[in-house]
Amino acid sequence: MSRYWSDIVHRLTPYVPGEQPVVAHPVKLNTNENPYPPSPRVLAAIRQELGEAAESLRRYPDPTAHKLRETVATYHGIRADQVFAGNGSDEVLALTFQALLKHDKPLLFPDVTYSFYPTYARLFEVDYRTIPLDESFAINVDDYMTPNGGILFPNPNAPTGRPLPLADIERLVASNPDSVVVIDEAYVDFGAQSAIGLIDRYPNLLVVQTVSKSRSLAGMRVGFAFGDPELIAALNRVKDSFNSYPLDRLAQAAAAAAYEDDAWFRGTCAKVVASRERLAAGLRALGFEVVPSAANLLFARHEGYDAATLALRLREKEIFVRHFKAPRIDQHLRISVGTDAECDILLGALRDIFDAYVG
Repeated sequence: MSRYWSDIVHRLTPYVPGEQPVVAHPVKLNTNENPYPPSPRVLAAIRQELGEAAESLRRYPDPTAHKLRETVATYHGIRADQVFAGNGSDEVLALTFQALLKHDKPLLFPDVTYSFYPTYARLFEVDYRTIPLDESFAINVDDYMTPNGGILFPNPNAPTGRPLPLADIERLVASNPDSVVVIDEAYVDFGAQSAIGLIDRYPNLLVVQTVSKSRSLAGMRVGFAFGDPELIAALNRVKDSFNSYPLDRLAQAAAAAAYEDDAWFRGTCAKVVASRERLAAGLRALGFEVVPSAANLLFARHEGYDAATLALRLREKEIFVRHFKAPRIDQHLRISVGTDAECDILLGALRDIFDAYVG
């Protein structure tokens, strides 16, 4: 540690992203990436933008991402002034912490959830309190009916994959009119109900989404917030005090093209959902307990085997899954849904590990 560090840097425990393995042919099931490529329209849009490189790339991109926001707004049946675009949903969430969630009362979020939330809270000095999930890792909205400076959770939750019914979300938002409720919908397209349809009725609701998962664009870093224009204006005020140009030209073109190919998007999601159910059945056949999931991931534990040891044994076979050394979940593995071929490799490796353990 350097004497030049600020006090806040000394206090930080940074978020640890999933490993990006440097091996020839990994079975990479640790970062919830989509196993299928993006729409061909995305590549065509990038080529078109690059074809105009001599003129366009020397100029700054549109700081408001107007065309992209218009495309996304049309897709969801809302107005462009209800859409904010940022550099991945992580940046959108960071701006949300600064713009909307720093108040006198504590921010509430689950005890088992996206581990970036407490990191952001400490970085931006936002007081927070965690609300325990129940024994089945479900969110009980009644636990959030208490004075607060904001409420935040993913739907489906991460790393568990459990969804919350839209009726429960609406009840929560309606019961907290004096604070902002943020629903992080990174995985919503794989089986949960989006809350975007509620934003016209509730000015305190902000919905965050990303193109990283269901639209196969994790490498482009594009995320959105949907909400009342006053909430969007707050995000823009913070953005323009930090980085007026968060999205480059290629990212804006790629994301717009992804939204324009709805058939590709729906087909990809359907394949992931089918593989998820197939993988869940395979894991249960091996003795795993699998949390019901509406995401592109499974959260599973095996009563007879240590999760950290299983993750290590799989890594030795160049199969990567995620293990969290955290209370309540240190005996669980979070497994991204890959192709059927990748899932079969994982299941085969687990059988081999179990056979060797018994032997």
